Amino acid sequence: MSIDLSFLRKPRSLVGLDIGSSAVKAIELKPQGKNGYRVTAFAVEPIPPDTIVDGAIIDAVAVADAIRRIFETKRFKSVEVVASLSGNAVIVKKIALPVMTPAELAESIQWEAEQYIPFDVQDVNIDYQVLDGGGAESGKQTMDVLLVAAKKDKIADYTGVIAQAGRTPIIVDVDAFAVQNCFETNYGSDAGVTVLLNAGASAINVNIVSGDQSLFTRDISVGGNAYTEAIQKEFGLAFDAAEEAKKGRQIDGVSKEDLQHVLNTVSEAVLLEVQKTFDFFKATTDSGRIDRVLVCGGASQVEGFTELIAERFDTPVERLNPFKAIAFDAASPKVAAAVDAVSTASVAVGLALRRMGDR
Repeated sequence: MSIDLSFLRKPRSLVGLDIGSSAVKAIELKPQGKNGYRVTAFAVEPIPPDTIVDGAIIDAVAVADAIRRIFETKRFKSVEVVASLSGNAVIVKKIALPVMTPAELAESIQWEAEQYIPFDVQDVNIDYQVLDGGGAESGKQTMDVLLVAAKKDKIADYTGVIAQAGRTPIIVDVDAFAVQNCFETNYGSDAGVTVLLNAGASAINVNIVSGDQSLFTRDISVGGNAYTEAIQKEFGLAFDAAEEAKKGRQIDGVSKEDLQHVLNTVSEAVLLEVQKTFDFFKATTDSGRIDRVLVCGGASQVEGFTELIAERFDTPVERLNPFKAIAFDAASPKVAAAVDAVSTASVAVGLALRRMGDR
């Protein structure tokens, strides 16, 4: 008779590797106390513009080199990493299915998924989680299931650059769920309806959650690059100068008033898409309310962005702090200090919190 002593082993840490369209971010966490964590390593490495476009890796060598440079710092102990995807390579849908046993669901999910996925089911990897099992106790004849499908070729692209950089990809997650994982660890979960809005360089991930459940997700294919491009076009600035300007930093020859006008014009277009998302959520779910919005991501640093959201939707807005309940010492020699670390680290933190076997 064999004896399973796996429960005695500490779960090994994994590196959360957020491969974004403007930078690669990596974080490693160590358990601290009963339920706490602390950052043991954190680094950010920029990548050239257009290296990743709309979630598609255009220059795999440049991405692999950026990942390799991060790990050459020797800050990270683990070679095993968790990455994530977003955009049109990923489909997330909440579907209603007849009540069935876990075994029946596992057997039928591929066939059920064909009805909801606009891709050939052979071309995607599928995962799912039961949100509400229904049945006699709840009086429901159906069960709610969160269905996630990701294109195999996109998964292969991301795991390929990780392997090319000498690391081992263990888990591929979804950006929106990584942010949710970060949120739950730092803020807990309550019955309120919270919008997690991750504004990246090329896309905005919207995940509307209540308690520990995701009620609605959508990726909006516009992000911080739209601000940069508008500033470059209006003022004839180089990319780096436009990046600084969109964060409200003074640039010679550009008046604050003219710059703010350009930023507000782009923000209006962005907020229109967010408004459509909120309207669709309210029209298709039982919950008609939104209690607060938490924003993160590099584009959330755009001058006036959070203020415009609060004004437009008349809802409390605050920045999501990925280190609210996680010890983070920016002065540590193993932690690369970054001015915008709090704004841009949420996905990486959520990925680093993952463990083998999680659902």
